[in-house]
Amino acid sequence: MTSPFVAVAGASGGLGQLVAMALIKRGVAVKALVRPNTDPSRTEKLRDAGATIIPVDLSAVPALTRELNGAICVVSTLQGLRDVIHGVQGKLLQASVAAKVPRFIPSDFSLDFTKTKPGSNRNLDLRREFHTQLKNSGIKWTSILNGGFMDLMVGDSPMINHKSRNVAYIGQTTQLLDFTTMVDTAAYTAAVAADPNPAPNLLRIASDTVSARYKPSWMGTVGSMEFMIRVMRLFGGEKETLSAWQGMQYMTNMFSGAGKLDPLDNNRYPDLTWTKVEDFFREHRDTA
Repeated sequence: MTSPFVAVAGASGGLGQLVAMALIKRGVAVKALVRPNTDPSRTEKLRDAGATIIPVDLSAVPALTRELNGAICVVSTLQGLRDVIHGVQGKLLQASVAAKVPRFIPSDFSLDFTKTKPGSNRNLDLRREFHTQLKNSGIKWTSILNGGFMDLMVGDSPMINHKSRNVAYIGQTTQLLDFTTMVDTAAYTAAVAADPNPAPNLLRIASDTVSARYKPSWMGTVGSMEFMIRVMRLFGGEKETLSAWQGMQYMTNMFSGAGKLDPLDNNRYPDLTWTKVEDFFREHRDTA
């Protein structure tokens, strides 16, 4: 691939596929970086859409550097714990610098961890710590913070009891919460990656901002939830990306207001549309 392209790491995952498809929709060439031995069925849709599928060892900097030569941006959608967010993504960053890629978008996609208290959320701490590598790398970078994924509120959601239609909350029902669909997040990420104009280091977006006022079910104070998290961590879950207590940490950061996104940068790309919570639930009524 000799023409300019965007490389998407983790392209076989849910968000990675959506980002790649959104880029292709914008007419941007895409290199989809996937781990060797990835089942071809997981990349068939991307291949059919015109993406170039590149199986590559994501920890091998020389091989990654070769594949990234000519990229206008690298988008990381890698998910995991320290070995992934710091280790594998760190190698991707090194290769991006070596290939002289102009811009890097890390796999942050979360609450505003620049405002949360260190130690209050393990997964957010990992992202905050990775920013030390970003700042020291010399590459231009942009993090996209999207609050909570709206998609997680359907199915087995810890916040919503779909049978009783009750919304679990801690603290106050008046606290505003930011949610963004994966589709909206991917569309915005693609717009940033394809944008020839400089972007700030942090961009904050939300498809919708709501409170827990509809049929709320109180689960206690923020302080009591923090105590429960400390107790639950004594029984394990440190090797799970989203253990029960990790989900509670996200809840605490949201309902305390610590991870609130402000100001929002939704209007940066006027061509994009945003999904309201009620419309999302209406569309996913059968799975909620």
